Amino acid sequence: MISPLLFDLTGKRVYVAGHNGMAGSAIVRRLTREDCEILTVPRKTLDLTDQAATEIWLADEKPDAVFLAAGHVGGIYANDTYPADFIADNLAIGLNVIRGSYKAGVKKLLALGSSCIYPRLAPQPMSEDALLSGPLEPTNEWYAVAKIAAIKLCQAYRKQHGADFVAVMPTNLYGAGDNYHPEHSHVPAALIRRFHEGKLANAPSVTVWGTGTPRREFLSADDLADACVFVMKHYSGHGFLNIGTGEDITIAEFAGLVRDVVGFRGRIDFDTARPDGPPRKLLDVARLKALGWTPKVSLRDGLAAAYADFVISNQ
Repeated sequence: MISPLLFDLTGKRVYVAGHNGMAGSAIVRRLTREDCEILTVPRKTLDLTDQAATEIWLADEKPDAVFLAAGHVGGIYANDTYPADFIADNLAIGLNVIRGSYKAGVKKLLALGSSCIYPRLAPQPMSEDALLSGPLEPTNEWYAVAKIAAIKLCQAYRKQHGADFVAVMPTNLYGAGDNYHPEHSHVPAALIRRFHEGKLANAPSVTVWGTGTPRREFLSADDLADACVFVMKHYSGHGFLNIGTGEDITIAEFAGLVRDVVGFRGRIDFDTARPDGPPRKLLDVARLKALGWTPKVSLRDGLAAAYADFVISNQ
């Protein structure tokens, strides 16, 4: 059963912050199925870390709704190497867009976070109640702190001003428009690139960082976008919502699946000198499921689509 419609997007001006990123571009694609006007602005035109520029743009454009998908993102290596960039940029973006949206009279805002907000050793699967219940994963705590701040900003503006601002916490994402940098990317993009290059080189093996034993949950960016639009339309509340599949696999199993999708025939080696990160990250998605949303894209089908996008974008 689907929860009642609380916010109708029909005829609304909808701003997607971070529209060139994997999550943001997926939200833009999903919004084309809604009868709304989609607003975007390139980074070279508007730097969201610039408070004055952000507030002026929002005041001028007057969006009715905002999806906050912008951010400085990267994998374990990038987070651990550039901690100041990750915390400062993401704090600034969150504050500027959320405060600027309130000042501009935005009726509904949805901020995207990350499952890294949860404690490193949180009980699995991780429910929304686990937030701030223990120490964060040290390799990405800078990013996590900024995303926690965005959650609290949404809750604070709701509490003090009655603003209909909500937050969602996606699990690990993959899909079209991902960052395939050899060192700064997340696991799915990094593995797609490595196995593709291994296939082209006819390499005997491909190396995967870590032991392969941690368990992770993976969600298609298009499923994320569908969930975000669903939450925008059907949810209003103080608490944030997890978005995921509710299922996880080991990194070794995931690597084997990516290898099969890419068509690499060699073996998989594991670089155990590289950090694993948390031993397990699985979201409890019961609250979102109770509202009436469930994922639609299977992991194999989603990875096949992501690989096709990678090949096209690198031709």
